[in-house]
Amino acid sequence: MSPAGCSHVNVFKVDNWKQNLRVIYQCFVWSGSAETRKRKAKSCMCHMCGAHLNRLHSCLHCVFFGCFTKKHIHEHAKTKRHNLAIDLLYGGIYCFVCQDYIYDKDMEQIAKEEQRKAWKLQGIGEKYSTWEPTKRELELLRHNPKRRKITANCTIGLRGLINLGNTCFMNCIVQALTHTPLLRDFFLSDRHKCEMQANSCLVCEMSQLFQEFYSGHRSPHIPFRLLHLVWTHARHLAGYEQQDAHEFLIAALDVLHRHCKDDNGKKANNPNHCNCIIDQIFTGGLQSDVTCQVCHGVSTTIDPFWDISLDLPGSSSPFWPLSPGSDGGVVNGESHPPGATTLTDCLRRFTRPEHLGSSAKIKCSGCHSYQESTKQLTMKRLPIVACFHLKRFEHSAKLRRKISTYVSFPLELDMTPFMASSKESRMNGQYQQPVDSLNNDNKYSLFAVVNHQGTLESGHYTTFIRQHKDQWFKCDDAIITKASIKDVLDSEGYLLFYHKQFLEYE
Repeated sequence: MSPAGCSHVNVFKVDNWKQNLRVIYQCFVWSGSAETRKRKAKSCMCHMCGAHLNRLHSCLHCVFFGCFTKKHIHEHAKTKRHNLAIDLLYGGIYCFVCQDYIYDKDMEQIAKEEQRKAWKLQGIGEKYSTWEPTKRELELLRHNPKRRKITANCTIGLRGLINLGNTCFMNCIVQALTHTPLLRDFFLSDRHKCEMQANSCLVCEMSQLFQEFYSGHRSPHIPFRLLHLVWTHARHLAGYEQQDAHEFLIAALDVLHRHCKDDNGKKANNPNHCNCIIDQIFTGGLQSDVTCQVCHGVSTTIDPFWDISLDLPGSSSPFWPLSPGSDGGVVNGESHPPGATTLTDCLRRFTRPEHLGSSAKIKCSGCHSYQESTKQLTMKRLPIVACFHLKRFEHSAKLRRKISTYVSFPLELDMTPFMASSKESRMNGQYQQPVDSLNNDNKYSLFAVVNHQGTLESGHYTTFIRQHKDQWFKCDDAIITKASIKDVLDSEGYLLFYHKQFLEYE
């Protein structure tokens, strides 16, 4: 999107342009009321091919809807010399002369005002529910009999993946990524501009993969191009031997980060200071506080992270017993079996103070000498998607094994107790347990769980995916089956994906 603005906007800004723009946003973009949703569903079809998908745009100069993907809106703009059009899904203004989405302060203000009105009508208020866009689009489709039939049990977006030879480690991560809401929105809106050689960009392949998943096709997809690019860009994963799904996740995020990195000079508001979609969604900030045991001086560093790896009971490293109530109970809103370790236990252990000992003395900037110290990790900044890696595979000089300890994890997770701000409040004697209804900033909802069955030498990966609220499916390579919430919560759990329940808009 061009930050400098567009001179061609002035052609549109005559007479009642503000009122006309408001009508377009109210009726065809945000659609807050049932009446406007019905109007959008009936009206928004390409005037050339009749399609309702393919990124519909509306001409701002006349009544015309056209496909952006098939360039029908481009043909209209060229023929009529109508240079501006609006994306009916995201509300962006496109200039066909500049060949880019443009920014105009007055138009942006109108867009935000109408967006807030629509959210208020839908009961969202001052925050944006990460699950609402899907429900909104389903509502539009449901009211139009000419379109694909959409029901409450709609499975568009669910598609099996063919196993190409021990590639279940890749398939399970692809399922989790394709069901990450903001990542889905990014790839379905064609916002990636590729500058790499043809057929060598992993981001382009992921974009094509999202199109395949949400095309409505039900036959299993064969991800051979994705596998080839993974082998090309992450050579340690090449070959047909078994690989670790967690290792693939980190490698995939790294390659996607490098391929869609935006070097526009602007620093983003995340610990990686990167504007790419991967860092916007997955990057959080981990605060490490090292406290000198002599002068009590604190040295603080903040490092970016894409996931949090958590130790489990049964590993060779000593596990701090954090569940004195071994008779079961409720943790983070979820009941857990008697004696079971919970995800909250693992997070408490991860964020507890750790004495480094005399063999790991650190030079204190206050004492100007090497002193014993304690180290504590807390969350300085939470990502939109929090991924927790339960360390089930233990590799040491003495043994290689899988840890099958059951860990109880909740459908909804509150990360407030593990924040650096909570630690500072406790130290200052100001900490109070937040009231649930008022503290939504750090609350997450579970949307994907990757599981591993079998042993370290011979195993298989599957994924549970949340499709809609309380609707879960099990993805086992090419086979997709309905799953219950109990199936999900009773599973062993290897990678847990949580999405923030609410996102602040700017």
